[in-house]
Amino acid sequence: MATLITDDCINCGACEPECPNNAIYQGGCTWEKDGVRQQALRDDYYFIVPDLCTECVGFFDEEQCAAVCPIECCLPDPDLAESEDMLISRARSLHPHRTIAEPFPSRFRR
Repeated sequence: MATLITDDCINCGACEPECPNNAIYQGGCTWEKDGVRQQALRDDYYFIVPDLCTECVGFFDEEQCAAVCPIECCLPDPDLAESEDMLISRARSLHPHRTIAEPFPSRFRR
């Protein structure tokens, strides 16, 4: 599942610098993928772009946004179930110059 930030977010910003994929943005901010600017997904609190989220698969064994969130509002999105294979494929696509070899860190392998 992609991770999402619930409306309980207090806009502390702790999550944003922890994301290895730059998938987290402050409410109201535009985001970029493949050089194209996109509209903000939320205006009132931080959000995670699902197309950029890998749940930290390939980088860490837990989602870093959830690990640092002081109020535990970074949760799995029940509407976006994704497999480890799908997430590692996205991580490799987002970071083509980085080697993410087996065995890679993943919450699926904890």
